[in-house]
Amino acid sequence: MGLNTLMSTDFDFPGQKSVYKGKVREVYTLQNDVLVMVATDRLSAFDVVMPKGIPYKGQILNQIATKMMKDTEDIVPNWLMATPDPNVAVGEACEPFKVEMVIRGYLSGHAAREYRAGKRMLCGVPMPEGMKENDKFPNPIITPATKAEKGDHDEDISREDILKRGIVSKEDYEVLEKYTKALFQRGTEIAAKRGLILVDTKYEFGKTKDGKIVLIDEIHTPDSSRYFYAEGYEERQAKDEAQKQLSKEFVRQWLISNGFQGLEGQTVPEMSDDYIESVSNRYIELYENITGEKFVKSDISSIEDRIFKNISDYLSKQT
Repeated sequence: MGLNTLMSTDFDFPGQKSVYKGKVREVYTLQNDVLVMVATDRLSAFDVVMPKGIPYKGQILNQIATKMMKDTEDIVPNWLMATPDPNVAVGEACEPFKVEMVIRGYLSGHAAREYRAGKRMLCGVPMPEGMKENDKFPNPIITPATKAEKGDHDEDISREDILKRGIVSKEDYEVLEKYTKALFQRGTEIAAKRGLILVDTKYEFGKTKDGKIVLIDEIHTPDSSRYFYAEGYEERQAKDEAQKQLSKEFVRQWLISNGFQGLEGQTVPEMSDDYIESVSNRYIELYENITGEKFVKSDISSIEDRIFKNISDYLSKQT
């Protein structure tokens, strides 16, 4: 296949102060509290970055996230200022809260694994008896996660622990909860219009220099969320069949079936070009289903040059 992918960037913009390279995104901090976030084509699963990138993945995630931010800015303020390139979001630098606000409408994924292991409390929140995997919770539950001190693994944490350990103040945490519920409700409504069910998702928030709490990072993308197809959901549940999903779960399942779960001593299975192309096509399908719009592939003949030029042009107009 030999399609170009964006695995990393090494830009130097005027007024650049620092660069942070996350698992799949690279964040350039410029003067005047401006952040330039570049979505790469890196693929992460089980907190491990895969050796090969997925064509168009960065563009897809960035465009879903920026669209969803625009579709929710009337209910929750966000950090976004501009999208000068399909892979790029420019926004206001914030101090991120050290918790991820995970909200679950259904017993799926991590929650289902914990439930199967006999647990009926997740992050201090009770889960009803008698549920089976992918059943809907009576009401969505918020199950926060915090970055572990060592390594990149997220750890479950309860509201009580967050407040007790002073990770977030009570006053701020109440805002995070309110925003999380409002965003999930809106995300659920948007998904329903597309014949989808928003199963669970995570939101990240930050505080601007003037103390305003805003939504940051990605939102309602297949990397940060799990979606089911609404059609046939009830029938599949009644028959104890697996749900048809729109999320990164298909990559996780492929890795598990090839003996990899990110555990010590395990090696990442080789991804053939054909498999990578199939993942790219799945991401395009995700994009079109989640947004209801046709995906337009950007020019990837020299991705880094394109991105650098678009960001530079945007920045030069701001001065």
